[in-house]
Amino acid sequence: MSIDRVVLAFAGVVVILSAILAWAFSPMWLILTLFVGFNLLQSAFTGFCPLAMILKALGVKPGEAFN
Repeated sequence: MSIDRVVLAFAGVVVILSAILAWAFSPMWLILTLFVGFNLLQSAFTGFCPLAMILKALGVKPGEAFN
């Protein structure tokens, strides 16, 4: 699996998890969803993604978006 797919899968899992936590416990968990959304948006324009940098250092195969 490439870095691109890992980043998207991780973002999806975090969004789903934060939505479940917001439903079950507190709407404050939606702040995590907001953070993930802003990070995805800024990485689309800047190409900077902290998770992609970590995955690259761990030796995960690069994809098209994060080189």
